[in-house]
Amino acid sequence: MPHMIWKGAISFGLVHVPVQLYPATQSEKVGFNLLDKRSMDPIGYKQINKNTGKEVTRDNIVRGFEYEKGKYVVMTDAEIRAANPESTQTVDILAFVDAPDISFLSLDTPYYLAPDRKGEKVYALLRDALKDTGKVGIASVVLHNKQHLAALIPVGPALALNTLRWGDEVRDFSEFKFPDEDTKKAGVTPKELEMAKRLIDDMSDTWDPTKYHDTFKDDIMALVDKKVKQGKVAEVMKVEEGGEHKPSADILDLSELLKRSLKKGAPAKRGSKAAPSDDDTGEETARPARKTTRRKRA
Repeated sequence: MPHMIWKGAISFGLVHVPVQLYPATQSEKVGFNLLDKRSMDPIGYKQINKNTGKEVTRDNIVRGFEYEKGKYVVMTDAEIRAANPESTQTVDILAFVDAPDISFLSLDTPYYLAPDRKGEKVYALLRDALKDTGKVGIASVVLHNKQHLAALIPVGPALALNTLRWGDEVRDFSEFKFPDEDTKKAGVTPKELEMAKRLIDDMSDTWDPTKYHDTFKDDIMALVDKKVKQGKVAEVMKVEEGGEHKPSADILDLSELLKRSLKKGAPAKRGSKAAPSDDDTGEETARPARKTTRRKRA
């Protein structure tokens, strides 16, 4: 069960529908961590002055709005908070519109609204009324201290709340050069249009999202699984500055361990301690560590 974001009510007219808001999607994207190749430690980031290249401490960082190139108005956290809309727990319906009138370009982030506090009947009433009329509700809602325009949409047994982009966030068609909407002016012949329609008809199918897969994610996960089974993995281990870098149990590549053993020579007899040779220098003992690094990058 996903984590509930907030609970409140859908409000239209004098009707209030108690609901709970949940995220309707989950990220399944493949992500990679930046690591120190010497130790497999995660790499963080520093806040750097872009002009001097020096690190800036948190107490010297302020928020600024760039009103002209290179010119800023500094805003305090208190001023920003005061400008934020008052947080409410209400999805205020502003109007009902025909569902096809909302462009896909305006859709942003989807959420599920689940009935709360024995509000199942009025929830079902609103859902079914929207289905029967072919309408969706246009609403105002505050999420995470930010005001959003949203569409209240019936989806199967659920009511979904899909945040919408504001009108000035969607680029106007006039910013681009598109073919004329008049078919003849666009140079398309009736025969070409008819063939295109037939091709679309031949390829038409019912929408089933389970038929489609993120093949990049599938390939990456298959490769990860293969490397794990082959022992080609690396774990976080401490980097020792100077001196000999001892082989660690974290290195699970057996062939690399065997190569190291052969280069180091035959092991000393059990119970005895091998005496260091004259050419056992720090430079020599550092070489296996560099080889290990290259192996981990594979």
